[in-house]
Amino acid sequence: MDLLLAIVAGFVIAQLATLATTVYLHRGLAHRAVTVHPAVAVVLRLFLWISTGMKAREWAAVHRKHHAASDTPADPHSPLVLGFWRVQLANAALYRRTARDGETVTKYARDLPPDRLDRLLLDHAFLGLGVGITISCLIFGWQTGLLVAAVHMVTYLMMSGAINAVGHTHGRRPHENKATNGRILALFTLGEGLHNNHHHAPTSARFSERFGEVDFGWWTVRALAALRLAKIRQRSSDAISVAG
Repeated sequence: MDLLLAIVAGFVIAQLATLATTVYLHRGLAHRAVTVHPAVAVVLRLFLWISTGMKAREWAAVHRKHHAASDTPADPHSPLVLGFWRVQLANAALYRRTARDGETVTKYARDLPPDRLDRLLLDHAFLGLGVGITISCLIFGWQTGLLVAAVHMVTYLMMSGAINAVGHTHGRRPHENKATNGRILALFTLGEGLHNNHHHAPTSARFSERFGEVDFGWWTVRALAALRLAKIRQRSSDAISVAG
């Protein structure tokens, strides 16, 4: 078993899953800031299925609720309400609880009904994760493959948790909202750490505003747009928009 290979591969897969999350689930579905080409959407949906098992409409619904009730008792994952460590370590469980409460998806994802691909494959989370782990084992061998999957899972979950936990407690607040900007966090989360900027203008596809703010997700969106594989709805953070 190659430990270094497993760590590097797991981290790379986690970064790719984070990229798919920020471009497709977050900027695309949740806020409609960008629309990707249908072929790109299928690739991203399938990759998210085997790497995270997440249902796209559930993710979008929970995130829209977060914006609608940010840092109030109704917020699904506010560290100011629930505590820093609960959000950092149990972010996935908080998402799952809200997504399955029987109300959030119905209210916040009316525009995202399940399609044939969802019903056939993507709504079956454990099947997707099983496929992803099997592919990892076939590529790296079963021992290293399982470790790759574990490193990926832990890295992705901890980065996702940090976006909500760190991103509402530590960092700069250039705009009048309770989210924060963390430039180091933004480096590891491909722009998601610029959370204060995002809450200021949630329908902007660009989270970076100032020199030194790195938003790799935005660079990816721009590259897709240049290749005519995406259409950008709004790229400026000058206008404040309300999600939901």
